[in-house]
Amino acid sequence: MNKRISGGPEHDHTCEQLKGRRHVRYDRSRGESPSVAVATALAQYTGEDVVEANTQLYEYVDPEALDALFADQYSGGSRSAGEVRFTVEDQLVVVRPGYVDICER
Repeated sequence: MNKRISGGPEHDHTCEQLKGRRHVRYDRSRGESPSVAVATALAQYTGEDVVEANTQLYEYVDPEALDALFADQYSGGSRSAGEVRFTVEDQLVVVRPGYVDICER
């Protein structure tokens, strides 16, 4: 997974470059799917309970496709590189193999 999937020029920055803006970094647990990690990070960002959150991930990205992008390789090894970026309302969501970054755009 060497390509970066991006939604357009508005994504050409990273949360690290947007210092001073609201930011949440969520480290994925071993075995936790990327889609669950994103939902949990979004809930932390908005201060909501993940079960009762108003934001529904599937309205912005296909959770199954997101999980498939970071699934183990056919050889059994884990994916250690690559990222997916998308926006949820006014937040930039950056998903990497080990963590999720969410920041204000």
